[in-house]
Amino acid sequence: MALVPLSSSDDFPTVHLQVKGRDEIARRSANYKPSVWGDHFIASSLHVPDARINERIEELKKEVKRMLRTDSGPFQKMILVDEIQRLGVAYHFEMEIEEAMRQMYYAHINGDYDGGDDLHAVALQFRLLRQHGYNVPSDVFGKFKEDECHFKASLCTNVKGLISLYEAAYLSTRGEDILEEAIAFTSKNLRAMVAHLESPLSSQVAHALKLPLRRGMPCLEARRYISLYQDHESWSDVLLELAKLDFNLLQSLHQGEIGELSRWWRAVDFASKLPFVRDRLVECYFWILGVYFEPKYTFGRIAVTKLISIASVMDDIYDVYGTLEELKPFTEAIQRWDIGAMDQLPEYMQVCFHALYQVVKEIEEKTTNEGRSYTAHYSKEAMKALTRAYLVEAQWFSTGHVPTLDEYLEIAVMSSGYPMLAVQALVGLGDVATKEAFDWVLSVPKIVWSSGLIARIVDDIQTNKVEQSRGDNASSVQCYMKDHGVTEEEACRALYELVTDAWKEINKACLRPTEFPGPILAPSLNLARMMEVLYKNGDGYTDSAGQTKECIASLLVDPIPL
Repeated sequence: MALVPLSSSDDFPTVHLQVKGRDEIARRSANYKPSVWGDHFIASSLHVPDARINERIEELKKEVKRMLRTDSGPFQKMILVDEIQRLGVAYHFEMEIEEAMRQMYYAHINGDYDGGDDLHAVALQFRLLRQHGYNVPSDVFGKFKEDECHFKASLCTNVKGLISLYEAAYLSTRGEDILEEAIAFTSKNLRAMVAHLESPLSSQVAHALKLPLRRGMPCLEARRYISLYQDHESWSDVLLELAKLDFNLLQSLHQGEIGELSRWWRAVDFASKLPFVRDRLVECYFWILGVYFEPKYTFGRIAVTKLISIASVMDDIYDVYGTLEELKPFTEAIQRWDIGAMDQLPEYMQVCFHALYQVVKEIEEKTTNEGRSYTAHYSKEAMKALTRAYLVEAQWFSTGHVPTLDEYLEIAVMSSGYPMLAVQALVGLGDVATKEAFDWVLSVPKIVWSSGLIARIVDDIQTNKVEQSRGDNASSVQCYMKDHGVTEEEACRALYELVTDAWKEINKACLRPTEFPGPILAPSLNLARMMEVLYKNGDGYTDSAGQTKECIASLLVDPIPL
């Protein structure tokens, strides 16, 4: 992403801005569409739930804890844990589920239970254990192969086994060829049979083929699973009632948060003061809802949504509107974090910098009161790193420089915003986000880099044609084409291989022993997931009127019927 040429077309019209003391400057506009939400959430406020609902939820939680403690056999326990997780209520039972996983792991390594010849059981155990960081070997699937190259033909009609193996295989790490083979084998057979399956299995398979569970947005996947769960063969009325009540309770909380954010957004007034930027506050909140949705992260969701919204504004300033003459002092002011330098900037930049300064100041006040005064320093440093990357890309554009892919990715992974967001997400984690954890994430370790690589390449591939038509910088697609002398189609195919490898690196980084606790790693995993959700079929952030709007409505507008 970078500046666009200052030329005009019907799709990308020229706009004009009078800068104090200078001649009028002709600028390009990307002609972004207005928000599809308007003021829909502006009046939303935190709903205080009926005390009877809270009481009922507590009763149901006690019953689920009893179910988790019951010695029902390893396979039944796995099914229960999987259902609790997929219904979106696992955060109520973290200790109980961790104990169940510990027992399951030791049963596996001691040979007490490995699923036997039941592919569904073996794959489910593998997936659950890996999801919880236990590094069980992928060779557990070797017994389901008839030779080195092929899975047994008898598995081709085992629907439950195939879907379980398919989902498990997406937790692969580098070098696990058997899991690569499993994806190819299960995908082929599931596609062949999906049209002949009965509901809800047909819906489950069709959705998985589009988006495997590992790569889905947790709370959105839960919303969908709740609607299918009651049609399963052996569903639990306790779990279903808890999931529905809890979802609606969370929805009311999230509606209150987006209402608060909408009032902030209106007060900052980016939409009218900076009409060239994308007005995507609700989409930004949805993005961060994918990072963490649980009630205890309210402060984090609000703070990080403000920061990603401002980052989106800055992205459009560097990409579309600002001139290099303006961007250099703007970047320098942010590097010095000097609010006094604001008067030397154009008015539109002053609006942006002032909003950023105030949000970080709010974070500083809040976290200092909590005994975490170091937090704001990292929030600032993350934004500084982002703007440095933006400026390099602007300089590339000004000179017409087309970098090598390696040179490009060194900067463009940072400009994706994901390394910045990985740091900002720690702001809302409380005491678990120590100074050491901030230092580690700010250093862009492998999991953060991999998440950013996914963001950059997926974004580039999905937006390439539009951005090139308006004259943007070369993306990873053009860099790869130049490096290897291949077509655009061949470049995209090769770049998707880098995305696949990056997912494997994320999976590896989540396996024990980890450098830091799971909550520190989770934002990078969940940010990568949001690229799959928002950019699977195009730029669902910039053009959010279709599937993105439907997803947001299912989480923030439409309650689940009780």
